[in-house]
Amino acid sequence: MKKLFLLFILGFVCAKSGQAQRNAGDSAIATPWVALHYGLNAPEGDLKDRFGVMNHIGFMAGYKTSRNWVYGFDGNFMFGPTVKEPNLFRSLIDSYGNITDESGEVGIVVVSARGFNVNTMLGKVIPIFSPNSNSGLYVHGGVGYIQYRYRIDTQDQYIPSLELKYRKGYDRYTTGVSFHQFLGYAFMADHGIVNFYGGFYINEGLTYNRREVFYDQPDTPVDKSQRLDIQYGFKLGWFIPIYQRKAKDYYFD
Repeated sequence: MKKLFLLFILGFVCAKSGQAQRNAGDSAIATPWVALHYGLNAPEGDLKDRFGVMNHIGFMAGYKTSRNWVYGFDGNFMFGPTVKEPNLFRSLIDSYGNITDESGEVGIVVVSARGFNVNTMLGKVIPIFSPNSNSGLYVHGGVGYIQYRYRIDTQDQYIPSLELKYRKGYDRYTTGVSFHQFLGYAFMADHGIVNFYGGFYINEGLTYNRREVFYDQPDTPVDKSQRLDIQYGFKLGWFIPIYQRKAKDYYFD
């Protein structure tokens, strides 16, 4: 989160310094793009059996050509409060229904969703329903890498069976290749820092469980078959286009 905040501040400074160097109203202009974005995504496919709604916070870095093609890469940190695994710690629960720490006190264990992905992307800005040649319908897609797991937090307590390497037996660590598509709208102001995009986003992951054993199911072989993990929702971003100053013409008598 600190890194994202620093990126936001840096982007704001760059945007302010670049205001006087651009005029997007005349024609489509080639420019680097740097963006911060947020998405809210619902799970589908096999992912729906494990997680609830997940948040995406990320960045994008790329380049828009004078023909309005956009290419680059993006990355997203994924997190959410809902994990659908009610019997995950059944082997650690005592006769009173509690998990105890090393002092014999009732342990508090919080399980949440964590993950990230990185993607290459190729897209196009189509200047329809737009105030200038650099705004309009925005579509892109790409391929990348995705991973996620259960985040197991024992707060300030020490629970030996859930510390260090033992957590790996419960985290359902999963990775694979992913594909994404986006359909929305991009707006770049003629002047100023009001530059944004938003629209519908979908990500399909072809993933596999990477652990060799689940400690809550030690006698059951880990399913190594391919999973289809889908997330879909909306994404909203703020980007910083940096235009080069156009040369001025001078005439002398």
